[in-house]
Amino acid sequence: MGGHGWEYPEPVLPLSPRCPFMPAIPQPSHNHLLAALPVDDLKRLAPHLEQVSLGLGDVLYEPGDTLRHVYFPTDAIVSLLHVTENGSSAEIAVVGNEGLIGIALFMGGESTSSRAVVQSAGVAFRLPGQKLKKEFNRHGDLLLLMLRYTQALITQMSQTALCNRHHSIDQQLCRWLLLSLDRLHGNRLNMTQELIANMLGVRREGVTEAAGKLQRQGVIEYSRGQITVLDRARLERLSCECYLVVKTETDRLLHYTRRQDE
Repeated sequence: MGGHGWEYPEPVLPLSPRCPFMPAIPQPSHNHLLAALPVDDLKRLAPHLEQVSLGLGDVLYEPGDTLRHVYFPTDAIVSLLHVTENGSSAEIAVVGNEGLIGIALFMGGESTSSRAVVQSAGVAFRLPGQKLKKEFNRHGDLLLLMLRYTQALITQMSQTALCNRHHSIDQQLCRWLLLSLDRLHGNRLNMTQELIANMLGVRREGVTEAAGKLQRQGVIEYSRGQITVLDRARLERLSCECYLVVKTETDRLLHYTRRQDE
């Protein structure tokens, strides 16, 4: 579905901690929201969860599309983008294993003005929208969880707008790399500079220059569409405050979704 003419590197599958040579088998519990649900709630949803592979550049929905499903990523990352009339785009949020794609379904809007594009290939569990709304309308734990996640997502969107307006491309790139790393296994991202530029809504030359600075400082290593973060602590110091604002608020609102990682 990625018909933008961009070149995408090959995805890197997460490895199983028990056998480092074999890819981990995706489970619904690898998504933090699903893992945070009480056992009985998850049992009601489980028969309707469909495992789907998301390829780099796949478009899950376009602006104005009527949403039929929600997606709970496990190791994929999806960018929510706004697109202008002339085709330019800018990312407003990034979603990975901490959340879901398709909040308009349970918020009552049924459609949205943004585009959802896979920025890092992987797996998600897809759930029919009607099944989610049925559980949502039980006014139980899932409702509270979805509302708290929505607040965290709104925080990320508003902070991204602020960052894009007031901070340098260098700082924006650091923020973007950190948010992406938080939603991936390991320290590698498969991403071309052209795609990053489209996500940030800036010129490719600006991303090339910013990435070059980080590489010369020993913070990242970039080769053939693969970015390896070598010094995360320094990357955090070079980022603007926007990353910490988003992370702090997400951890505050969704602190109990982290329990499966402990």
